Amino acid sequence: MFTPAEASACDRLIRWALEEDLGSAGDLTSQAVVPPDRPGRAAFVARAAGVIAGLPAARQVFAIVDPDLMFTPRVEDGAVVAPGAALAEVRGRMRSILTGERTALNFVQRLSGVATLTRRYVEAAAGLPCQVLDTRKTTPGWRLLEKYAVRCGGGHNHRMGLGDGVLIKDNHLAAVAAGPGAAAEAVRRAREKYGNSVPLEVEVDDLDQLDAALAVRPDVVLLDNMSPNRLCEAVRRRDAAAPGVLLEASGGVNLTTIRAIAETGVDRVSVGALTHSAPALDIGLDYQP
Repeated sequence: MFTPAEASACDRLIRWALEEDLGSAGDLTSQAVVPPDRPGRAAFVARAAGVIAGLPAARQVFAIVDPDLMFTPRVEDGAVVAPGAALAEVRGRMRSILTGERTALNFVQRLSGVATLTRRYVEAAAGLPCQVLDTRKTTPGWRLLEKYAVRCGGGHNHRMGLGDGVLIKDNHLAAVAAGPGAAAEAVRRAREKYGNSVPLEVEVDDLDQLDAALAVRPDVVLLDNMSPNRLCEAVRRRDAAAPGVLLEASGGVNLTTIRAIAETGVDRVSVGALTHSAPALDIGLDYQP
């Protein structure tokens, strides 16, 4: 289920989506052809195999459209389903069901797509002590829900926003100093300002920068666009110099490469594609007599 913050974000998105879809005139087609009190029911059905996420959003769509509609889930978010699986049922006024149909499907299809793609990455790295993380490359306004869907797929969340931790990237380093010592200086400044009150991560793109960063002990070092051979060497150096520092790989990660990256011994792999490139899962709403 959604956390309170996720439920609040979802409610805002649903109201914007319904306003976008209905405008000031409402559902002209249903108002014209469907009697106002005609009862009906419909089932959410998976058209493709995948991992389900977003059923609480569908429930909220129908509750806003018509509080008398009854929404009954048949599976839980995080469930792996086959084509033809019944996911949920909605009962009540047919006109109301038709009015909320597209918006409800948009939420469930989008979030199930993120969960399904995440599960594929998690399975590709299965059996290795390496977490699959998302990034901040999310749809504007949808971050909490998309990161919820990542968890439904078995992945882990990186920081939610800029206020959740320090992540010193290449553009920050360019503003600090030149050369491999920039990472160490940036970490020193962050520790001076925040101490150990927030997580501290620094990005490096070569082994000289890694050595300098390990010397000042950030919580995490992000290894950007390194080959598997370099990642193995980074792990060796970390184990020798600073075994408590986590190593995170990013860049060039896809379903073909993630296994080899995870096998290098890094602790986690961050994948922007989980949220920015997930295709919607094919789900339909089948009306029943």
